[in-house]
Amino acid sequence: MENEMQNDIVAIATTSAKTLAAAVQAAGLVETLQGEGPFTVFAPTDAAFAAIQSDVDELLKPENKSKLTKILTYHVVSGKMNAADLKDGQELTTVEGSNLHVKIKDGKVTIGDANVTSADIMASNGVIHVIDQVLMPKD
Repeated sequence: MENEMQNDIVAIATTSAKTLAAAVQAAGLVETLQGEGPFTVFAPTDAAFAAIQSDVDELLKPENKSKLTKILTYHVVSGKMNAADLKDGQELTTVEGSNLHVKIKDGKVTIGDANVTSADIMASNGVIHVIDQVLMPKD
């Protein structure tokens, strides 16, 4: 019988964040995110993607693969960072290369402009924190 810890980040996203999983597939990042890691992924909800649906439709086109890859890797940090590891004012360097700013106020964690709505979803190769917005790297 499989337990939750045998599911990698992509397997978990496929069941709980379908738009993210589809985007990861379109960007060709499945193998990367199924790799050994560990990774910390800030995973936008399907509702977060729906809020920018026209952008998502455009980004999923093959000619926009590099832009989609840049956006998705902006949601990934190398290493496993549980919520307890995050500190107010911390800068996290993303796989994309830019920094994400962590803000913690009254027990609420914000990554960039997004609120963490569900933290510490453990995967076999890292941890997922669900966020309520799609983060956009600065060009």
